[in-house]
Amino acid sequence: MKYMMIVKLAQNSEAGRNYENGAPPPPELVAAMANLDAQMPGALLDNGKLLPFARGARIKAAGGKLTVTDGPFIESKEVIGGYAILEAQSKEAALAMGEAFMQIHVDVLGSSYEAELEIREMADPSVCGPVGAKG
Repeated sequence: MKYMMIVKLAQNSEAGRNYENGAPPPPELVAAMANLDAQMPGALLDNGKLLPFARGARIKAAGGKLTVTDGPFIESKEVIGGYAILEAQSKEAALAMGEAFMQIHVDVLGSSYEAELEIREMADPSVCGPVGAKG
């Protein structure tokens, strides 16, 4: 089963401020993540840090209309700072990987690191129907 991990940073945290400034992750964090990937071959399929939301946009659907808003989004309380997609045999295995993933961040970035990791099982494409199908 595939799972997506979504890293949510508190906007007022140090990590959130670094995110807003587009600071690259520290080399120690990159190395620790590579080590985690080596310990679980094939489990971590993809991961990445997202660029500041000032460089993004939101598209909202409401009342049958679309509204596009360019970043930054000052009303946001949390920032999606990154993601990872992993392969796991069970939710429990995905949670164990998520804990290891977050522990690396705490170990490298210290006690000022404040974030939440959301783990969601990804739907099997065969359940969602063929690509391009209209609902």
